[in-house]
Amino acid sequence: MVCSSAGSGAARVETVPRSPMTSERPSQRTLVIIPTYNERENLPLILDRVHAARPDVHVLVVDDGSPDGTGELADQRALADPDRVHVMHRGAKDGLGAAYLAGFAWGLGRGYSVLVEMDADGSHAPEQLYRLLEAIDAGADVAIGSRYVEGGTVVNWPWRRLVLSKTANTYSRLLLGVGIHDITAGYRAYRREVLEKIDLSAVESKGYCFQIDLTWRAINNGFSVVEVPITFTERELGVSKMSGSNIREAMAKVAQWGIAGRMARARGEQIG
Repeated sequence: MVCSSAGSGAARVETVPRSPMTSERPSQRTLVIIPTYNERENLPLILDRVHAARPDVHVLVVDDGSPDGTGELADQRALADPDRVHVMHRGAKDGLGAAYLAGFAWGLGRGYSVLVEMDADGSHAPEQLYRLLEAIDAGADVAIGSRYVEGGTVVNWPWRRLVLSKTANTYSRLLLGVGIHDITAGYRAYRREVLEKIDLSAVESKGYCFQIDLTWRAINNGFSVVEVPITFTERELGVSKMSGSNIREAMAKVAQWGIAGRMARARGEQIG
């Protein structure tokens, strides 16, 4: 099942196939971008799972100077599989959003037609990547792996975090006037045309609100955004990067964008 939103209003429900696609997609070169910071324990497994599920996709590891040796391990994997595994080293930890923006620029510059965001900790199952890619193949401009549409679920979260996540999504949906159930989700795929049209140089969000920011900009630029159900599994190894400052930044930014959006629409202007 896919929930779709093109602009504000209620989500639209469509049906897409659910069988995995493992064949080469020559017209849709896909790059999976995986930001890392101290993910040495998780990185080998996630790379193995990605290519077991989708042998045709390429991976870019964007490492923010991990002191635990994640970057060096990524280099070893790239040497062993130079066609499919690539590594970008950034000097210091600068936030999830900045890592993805750097990855987008790298992928767009090398001609990839679909760019995917994926966490390194295994919370985004590579085995469900096909759902995002099938939605893109079916015509979506942005496909979001959603925890909160029919068929989506969360595993190993305490109830407080689940309530916080659902509250943040409802807050964002109401203030921004968009019909997305899981606007904070970090497992998603973009057509290159979306990232080329959005003014990525104007995106300053670095943490939790980065996903909200890009979704809002995509919708305001007229692109279709669909949600496909996924199972989100809380990490078993390593430490979560979520912090109170991320959440406070998101709440403040969403309020700011909501007000700016209403003012812009009143003037007949486009946002993003």
